[in-house]
Amino acid sequence: MSEKKTVKVTLVKSPIGTKADHRATLAGLGLKKIRQSRVLEDTPAVRGMINKVAYLVRAE
Repeated sequence: MSEKKTVKVTLVKSPIGTKADHRATLAGLGLKKIRQSRVLEDTPAVRGMINKVAYLVRAE
C-alpha cells in the first residue's frame, strides 16, 4: 500500500485580533497554542484551510 502524504502545520502567530472564522479554521486544524504543531493528511480541504490562515501558520 502507498503511504499517505502528510503536511506538518505549526502555529507561529497569535490569532488574537483575527477574524472569528480564521480562529475557527485554526481550531479545525487542531492548533491552539503558539509553536504547537500537527501532522495532518495532505488533502485539498486541509490545503484550503492552510491557505486561509497562511499568515498565522507555517506548513512543511
